[in-house]
Amino acid sequence: MKDEDNSNMLNRRTFIKSSTAAALIAGTGGVYASGSDKIRVGLIGCGGRGTGAGIIDCAQSAKGIELTAMGDLFQDHLDLAPNLIKANLSERGLPVEEIYKVKPENMFVGKDAYHNVIQADVDMIILTTPPCFRPLHFRAAVEAGKHVFIEKPIAVDPIGVRSVIETSELAKQKGLTVVAGTQLRRFEPMRQAIKRLHDGAIGDLTGGQVVRTSGAMRDWREDEKTPKNEWSEMEYHIRRWLFWTWTSGDFIVEMHVHNLDIMNWILGSHPISCMAMGGRQVRVEPEFGNVYDHFSAEYLYPNDVRVEYMGTQIDKFTYRLDQRVQGTKGSAYLDFANAQIKSAKAWEYNGTHPNPAVLQYTEMIDSIRNGRAINEGRQVAESTLTAIMGRMSAYTGRELKWDWVMNASQLDLSPRESAWGPSLHRDIALPGLTDLI
Repeated sequence: MKDEDNSNMLNRRTFIKSSTAAALIAGTGGVYASGSDKIRVGLIGCGGRGTGAGIIDCAQSAKGIELTAMGDLFQDHLDLAPNLIKANLSERGLPVEEIYKVKPENMFVGKDAYHNVIQADVDMIILTTPPCFRPLHFRAAVEAGKHVFIEKPIAVDPIGVRSVIETSELAKQKGLTVVAGTQLRRFEPMRQAIKRLHDGAIGDLTGGQVVRTSGAMRDWREDEKTPKNEWSEMEYHIRRWLFWTWTSGDFIVEMHVHNLDIMNWILGSHPISCMAMGGRQVRVEPEFGNVYDHFSAEYLYPNDVRVEYMGTQIDKFTYRLDQRVQGTKGSAYLDFANAQIKSAKAWEYNGTHPNPAVLQYTEMIDSIRNGRAINEGRQVAESTLTAIMGRMSAYTGRELKWDWVMNASQLDLSPRESAWGPSLHRDIALPGLTDLI
């Protein structure tokens, strides 16, 4: 792509400052008419998440879903998207011709692709771009009166989190549905277990633990691992977005937000402080950007409840993926397959396991069709900031207070210059040396 085609693509500060006042005047926009049998969907972001899960899960969730517009920053990703989507729809036994309705004139590429998708004749937007873009795209979609499914995490820094919270409030004023990709809130074993915890099954909660240890994802987008001569440094970063802090937030934010969201859900609160550590010891090759490969943290919640978190992305590391909580009358264990409570009210889930990734869209579509808006913006913003706070503490070596991170931190990871140019070097964070912003 030409440099001039991508100028201002990342100028988030200017966009956020100039759009707020206009948004409050804009009115309710094109809210989907309840009772209609069709919902037209626009997909922004045509990578693996968008083509392999996003629109596919949405199409499986309810009848009457039509994909009518899509866009991506990169032409090659957009070119591959139609066949990928059709193949994935077929694999699930879904009627391709009834769902895939994208005409060539509604396939958009480049810096304005998100804007063009939003302005197309769609009722609902699915945001599956890299997390750094989500505050900008979310704001534009809500201003245009579109219902939004926003993948987690919703931002990579406190500036972005504040923007998403502000946009979520605007969505409430407009009566728009906002559903977040924290799909485990629809996982039936967790729903039932956490309801029992909230009803006192293990007494007052006194502490918890979050563990997510897994492999290094060395084969992720392997065909884009080595930069091509025609790519600028910024293009390479965005193509390899999982491994740069400014694009992904690091893995504690991009992936482990799921686990931290569960703990916020259990405790009914975000943490009030955090002290963390981490580093980059094994996954050190240049193609893995500047992210860490291990983190650990202590989160302090209200009532002196402390939660220990441990996370890795290191090959051959012992695999674990679970959450535990202790109470005055027992304990509970939750993983991504089951849940059990050990107490006088002992319980273990023995029911069915509906796909939570599909169910989140089922509930979203139902809310749109019945005019009962769901708004999960603040919820996912607080879970995202929980993870961001852990990363910031580990990167700087400083214990952090929630109120300061949420309200005072000026950390903004978007590039200083928005041009599609070469000067984008990002140092690896060093605790004790990296500044706290």
